Amino acid sequence: MALILSGQCVPCDTDDPKAVFRGRVFVSDTGLVEAVVKEGNASPVGFQSAPQMDVGESYIVPGLIDLHNHIGYNALPLWAEPTRKTPYAHHDSWPGAPSYQSSISWPANTLVETEPEALLAYVQLRALVGGTTAIQGWPNANRKFVQVLRNIDDGPDATGSSSLVLTSTLTLQPLELAKRAQAQKNGSGFIYHCGEGTSGSLVEREFINAANAGCLRKNFIGIHCNAVRADEWKRWAKDQAGAVVWSPFSNYWLYGSTTDIKAAQDQGVLVCIGSDWGPSGTKNVQAELKVAKLASARLGLGLSDFDLFKMVTTNPGDALQRSWNNSTGRLVAGALADITVIRAKSKAASNNAVWTHLVRSTEADIALVVVGGIGRYGDATLMQKQNVPSAKFKLKGKNFRFSIPNPQNQQKAWELSEFTGLLNAVIANPKAAITKAEGRMRAYAGRMDAPEAPLVLALDMPTGGADLAINLKKHADKIVVPPLASLMHDKAFFDSIKGRGFHDKLLDGLKGFYA
Repeated sequence: MALILSGQCVPCDTDDPKAVFRGRVFVSDTGLVEAVVKEGNASPVGFQSAPQMDVGESYIVPGLIDLHNHIGYNALPLWAEPTRKTPYAHHDSWPGAPSYQSSISWPANTLVETEPEALLAYVQLRALVGGTTAIQGWPNANRKFVQVLRNIDDGPDATGSSSLVLTSTLTLQPLELAKRAQAQKNGSGFIYHCGEGTSGSLVEREFINAANAGCLRKNFIGIHCNAVRADEWKRWAKDQAGAVVWSPFSNYWLYGSTTDIKAAQDQGVLVCIGSDWGPSGTKNVQAELKVAKLASARLGLGLSDFDLFKMVTTNPGDALQRSWNNSTGRLVAGALADITVIRAKSKAASNNAVWTHLVRSTEADIALVVVGGIGRYGDATLMQKQNVPSAKFKLKGKNFRFSIPNPQNQQKAWELSEFTGLLNAVIANPKAAITKAEGRMRAYAGRMDAPEAPLVLALDMPTGGADLAINLKKHADKIVVPPLASLMHDKAFFDSIKGRGFHDKLLDGLKGFYA
């Protein structure tokens, strides 16, 4: 769908990465950026009838990329085991906590098994509200479902084909890692949960095994790697440096420490940011940027706001382009038209002020989110300029609209009250919802990959533990699904941080950005 955006353009082009200018972004009907043109310069041909959105002094930036998540868990609130007094050692530690099953496994699986489409609508809207256009960590599914965010795990290019991106949340053995390394040599990307825990713990071996298998290449993206010691980062040759995904909130919440970002950067590794998941992460990467800023100050990393902004745009975009067919994370000709518009009251006084404003922006500052050239969320007046069905949404008293098609009729927008109503019915009576879902499965006799088949999602967990095979009916009388939290960072979220987790009050500082 062709589209023209006018405003303060922040293309993040490699030729002039810090350029900010008044101009226009032209999006072709194939979902790609056709051109980015400075004000007063000639327009490309063929856009005479394209809808135009003038966003005033707001900043038109590459869409925010969340390179690490487990979105199937994002309807759940922050979790902390009340009896735990010391940080966990690694990712196999906390799933055995006394409250983990009742607080995370049971409610997450209940929502996934009873109302999977509604759950995916809710968690995608949560990401859109924070300016996210692409996200990693989708549940495996038996058939296609309503997807409006770009699915990094699939890596679709603009033509609809798939560029191969291998992923694993499970710890892989050396033989399997060797197979992944061979696939990487043939052009596949590999996104791998690796070394999640504290330095010196057993999970440090995951990084060493990946190195020994030959996985540490330019198309390797290591998630977490917070157990990796400074000297071990040197196993990653500088001429083969790939990327690491930093999730500082989750790291500090569970382990009391985080990734050695300086050691990774010294090896030329691109640092990207991921918000992880509901039980131990922020609600979106827009907030995770602020946690990274707090961590940089505590650790003396000296990261500028420009450095941080690259971690959710150009860095992950460049890492993904090594296995995708199209550029992303930059607004340049031929790039995927994933765009976020961040509100500004007036033009920034200096270039540096632009990056500070972008990093400090909150959900209330998101004016528009475009994925593949289609407006999926934003100010009501902007969204209505495109011929795309959309539903009303209020945020802090302002009128927004979002476009998530109704799975029963994709020519209609799915209303917020419709899919949250389905989820709230599960919350009100999990046992009845489980019984209903089981009856739906028994009544269906067709192929499970058919479009009309009941949607079945498989949650991902780093340990591959009990979450993968839970008999919900057996526990139905004891399951409590918590109420749906706000889609944005609010007082309830900040209150839930205080006195919990192992961050030594670092994460308390997040609230200050939202005052």
